[in-house]
Amino acid sequence: MTGNNRNNNGEITFEITERIGALDRPKNDWTLECNMVAWNGGDPKIDIRSWSPDHRKMTRGITLTEEQSEKLVKALGQRMLNKQKARAERNPYER
Repeated sequence: MTGNNRNNNGEITFEITERIGALDRPKNDWTLECNMVAWNGGDPKIDIRSWSPDHRKMTRGITLTEEQSEKLVKALGQRMLNKQKARAERNPYER
């Protein structure tokens, strides 16, 4: 999916090259998504932001390289393991 969005600094172009998944669907019809997006003709990067239903408008978001994404996934995975471990230590019968 290709589109563009204008701001005071000129034209920003984008192409959603892969849809990875929806993270949230709030009541305003915009969807928080994780996608691969090529901004201004660059290489696609992992991108997290909210999109309008037609994907012509978007909110501010975060764009990560593959390396940054791998570090984020590792850090979040470790956090989840630590939470599970702490929960198990509080109640050894809860699994």
